[in-house]
Amino acid sequence: MNKRTCTAVAAALAATLALGATGCSGGKQSAGGKNGGKNPAVGNVGATVGGTPKKGGTLTVLSNQDFTHLDPARNWVMSDMDFGIRLLYRTLVTYKAAPGTQGGQLVPDLATDLGTSSADAKTWTFHLKQGVKYEDGSPITAQDIKYNVERSFSPDLPGGADYAARYLAGAEGYRGPAEGKHLDSVKTPDDHTIVFELRKPFAEFPWATVMPTFAPVPQAQDKGPQYDNRPFSSGPYKIESYARGKRLVLVRNDKWDPGTDEVRKAYPDKLVVVMGLKANQIDDRMIASQGADASAVPWYALRPESAAKVLPNAEVRQRLLAESQNCTDMVQMDTGRAPFDNVKVRQAVQYALDRDAVLTASGGPAFNDPSTAYMPAPLFGGEQPDTLKIPAAGDVQKAKQLLKEAGKPDGFTTKITASVGDKGRVEAVQQSLSRAGIKVTIETVDPSAFYATIGDTKNRTDMVYTGWCPDYPSGSTFLPFVFDGRFIKEKGNSGNHSLFRDDATMKRMDEIAAMTDAKAANKAWQQLDGEILAKSPSVPVLVRRWPLVLGTNIAGAYGHTSFGGQLDYATVGLKDPAKGQG
Repeated sequence: MNKRTCTAVAAALAATLALGATGCSGGKQSAGGKNGGKNPAVGNVGATVGGTPKKGGTLTVLSNQDFTHLDPARNWVMSDMDFGIRLLYRTLVTYKAAPGTQGGQLVPDLATDLGTSSADAKTWTFHLKQGVKYEDGSPITAQDIKYNVERSFSPDLPGGADYAARYLAGAEGYRGPAEGKHLDSVKTPDDHTIVFELRKPFAEFPWATVMPTFAPVPQAQDKGPQYDNRPFSSGPYKIESYARGKRLVLVRNDKWDPGTDEVRKAYPDKLVVVMGLKANQIDDRMIASQGADASAVPWYALRPESAAKVLPNAEVRQRLLAESQNCTDMVQMDTGRAPFDNVKVRQAVQYALDRDAVLTASGGPAFNDPSTAYMPAPLFGGEQPDTLKIPAAGDVQKAKQLLKEAGKPDGFTTKITASVGDKGRVEAVQQSLSRAGIKVTIETVDPSAFYATIGDTKNRTDMVYTGWCPDYPSGSTFLPFVFDGRFIKEKGNSGNHSLFRDDATMKRMDEIAAMTDAKAANKAWQQLDGEILAKSPSVPVLVRRWPLVLGTNIAGAYGHTSFGGQLDYATVGLKDPAKGQG
């Protein structure tokens, strides 16, 4: 998923994380991951901070931005997904609420089990639990899940996970249920049974049903694009009020039955998301943890500039989470436009880029690893290969030579779009590319609008700084989403921001997807990663951790590996609810 998303890596990925911690409470060390643990994280990794919460009180979330989407048909942003499917709505299957490798396990959510497959893995059947209800007490039905899957195809609801579009039989050309048209490949023989018929075998389908696409939406509540402002709750909380860009208030959904839900603990009585704050203000408030901020958590990761205020302070380090995102930051170039339609120009960018400088701008080796491949290290068994052997600081002379061969001996001028939070990183990109004569102008966009901006393929800049996270432990959730040209959309384009259309690559993706031997497929994805890298549609830069400083009254907190190191809202709460009233 987009590194907004950066979406999620489960058990097989989490088992190979670099779980290092230096001089802080609750940390563990492991030799796994990029660099064999040479750049250990500083913070609580694979551990829960603050003990077991007590029920009650108000949990405050301090945020510098609004949500990209809360509508489950559109929600494919890592942090938004974590928030939505842990608090507001349930999906057929979800991730276990646990730190470390246990958090990568799939468990039933609305479904009674993880689904039943036909022998050829082309038909999947799920049975819903009895007694699950919406916030108004009405029953959740299989038809409601079918309806949300169908509405995810609607042109006016772009941005969501497209597993349904990729795998459901008869999905080609479907444009949603607005005109009474339905997908025959999603069947609901009764209120508690839903059957998915796929156009090709997909043994990993249960992993896809973690996505919000497979949450229920009752047709009577659907308001099209306006549903984003008030999704109807099937989870433990419901929306009391939502002022876009300012404040979201969640209160308990008293129709949610914890007896049907083994994942969500729903400790706080209320959650309040305060938006529009300055990122440095949030960092300083979380570090100080004074008054009401003791019962607060940050929405976004600690800024690199604030690391110096945290790492020397043992008390603050005890409140620091630092799980790996397992998501790869990339500079993606529009391969359909000059000059980036020339592979030598794209390769020049690869050689000119100073990954060390970007890593430093991102907080240094305590919070990041440089990336030498597209897929994150766990998809390579623990360490990324370095097939191109480009120095981490780049090779400026090689970049200049490639530009000369491309007919650009004097370089060229271009633009790059980045989220506001990535400004420091793209400034390092800008400076390093300038050494080879590539002059880059930076355009920054508010995070809530970033993916809509770069997803408009006709009106975006030639370069973008973004990334991708695998939704589960398979190369099939990374390379096809980032480099399969058949799923590029004119607007709402989700993953292939290099607009890469390469016949040989797409043919090989289909061949790998058809493999029945998982080990052989895994090896093939790894090999294909290097083959695409040689064609240079995007430049891998780094893999970040997700550092979060928590308030002193926070309990039950850990970075969830399947949500890219984000705080798991299923279990977080307060040590003393009386201190968190509001």
